[in-house]
Amino acid sequence: MEIKERLISGFEKYFGSADGTRLFFSPGRVNLIGEHTDYNGGHVFPCALTMGSYALVKKREDKAMHFVSLNFEKAGVTGAFLDELDPAKKYGWAGYLLGVVWAMQKAGYKIDTGFDLAMWGNIPSGAGLSSSASIEVLMGTVIKEMYGADVSMIDIAKFGQKSENEFCGMNCGIMDQFAVAMGKKDNAIFLDTADLSFEYAPVVLKDAKVMITNSHVKHSLVDSAYNDRRRESSEALADLQKELEINGLGDLTEDEFEAHKNLIGNPVCVKRAKHAVYENQRTVKAVAALKNNDIENFGKLMNASHVSLRDDYEVSCPEVDKLVEIEWKIPGVIGARITGGGFGGCTVAIVKNSSIDEFKETVLSEYKKETGIDAEIYEAEIGDGARELK
Repeated sequence: MEIKERLISGFEKYFGSADGTRLFFSPGRVNLIGEHTDYNGGHVFPCALTMGSYALVKKREDKAMHFVSLNFEKAGVTGAFLDELDPAKKYGWAGYLLGVVWAMQKAGYKIDTGFDLAMWGNIPSGAGLSSSASIEVLMGTVIKEMYGADVSMIDIAKFGQKSENEFCGMNCGIMDQFAVAMGKKDNAIFLDTADLSFEYAPVVLKDAKVMITNSHVKHSLVDSAYNDRRRESSEALADLQKELEINGLGDLTEDEFEAHKNLIGNPVCVKRAKHAVYENQRTVKAVAALKNNDIENFGKLMNASHVSLRDDYEVSCPEVDKLVEIEWKIPGVIGARITGGGFGGCTVAIVKNSSIDEFKETVLSEYKKETGIDAEIYEAEIGDGARELK
C-alpha cells in the first residue's frame, strides 16, 4: 500500500473523513561521526535520511488533540487538550509531539484549535536513527505550516530539543533535531553545537556507500545511562573551569586536555571528558578528510570513534561491539562505528561497492551465529529535512 493511501485509510478509520487533511514528512538521521559531542560544545556530522515519519493532519474546531500511530494500532488513539498540557503527566509516545506543542505555546505561538493526527513511519523503533527527533520536528513543521507560526526550522529544532529535555525528561543535545530539520539531499551537516554555525558538506563517495546495520538491540535512552553521561561530562567541565576559561569540553585540543586532565577529580569523569575532547577533534579532521577525498582517513577516524565510545564513554554494548568487530574484518570496509546515543541501535559503515554483497552476507550470518539475533542492513540514502508534502 502506498504511504498516502495507508495514512488516509488509517485517518478515516479513527477520525472520519480525510477531506481537508494535509500531509507532512520528517526524516530520521544517521550521524557519520561526532557522538556525544553536541551537548559538550563540540562538532557533529549527521545527515538526514530518506526514511522517516509521515503524518496526515486535520484541524479540529475544539481544543482536543488526537494522535494515532498506524505502526502501533493496538495502542489506539492518544488524546490531550491544548490548555491542559503538563510535563508531569505520562503521554507515552505522543509525549514527543505534545512536548513541542507545549514548548511552542510557552514561547507565545498561537495554536488556537486542536487537531487529529494519524502517523506512520519507516524508521526502525529503538534503532538509534532518531525516531523521537523525527516526530518532534514533524510536529513543529505542522504548527509552522498549518497555524502560520513565523518560526525558522532552526527554532523548530530548538523546540524539539526543549520538548525532549523538559517534557520527556531526556537530557539530549541539539544534533538530532537539527539534522532532521535542516537536512539536505546528498549532504551531511558539519555543525558546531557551541554556536549552531554550520555548513553543508557533500557526501560524494567514489566507489563506496554508507551502510547502516541495525543490531536489533533496543535502547531506551530516557531509562538508560545517557543522562548519567551528560552529568559526568558536566562534572568534568566544572573541574576544568576552576582554572581554564572554557565554555565546553569542545573548546579544548587534545594537548590542552592532556595538560589539564589532572584537574578532574573523578577518574570516570576523566574518561568521559577525554572522549568528548578527542571525538570533537576527530570530527573536525574527518570533515577535512572528506573534503580532500581522503576516505581512507575518514574511515580510520570512524574506527577510532567506536573504540572511544566503547572504552572511554562506555555507551556501546556487547552485541554492537560484536557487530563492529565483524564489519572491521571484512575487506572493503573503510570504517565502521556505533552511531546514535548508544546502548544498542545501529552501526554506520563506509563500504566499497565491490564488497557490499560480501558485507551483507558476512554481517548477517556472523552476527546471527555470535548473538542469535537477526540484524538488518539499510543502504543510507541522504535526503532533505522536514517539510509539507504537496
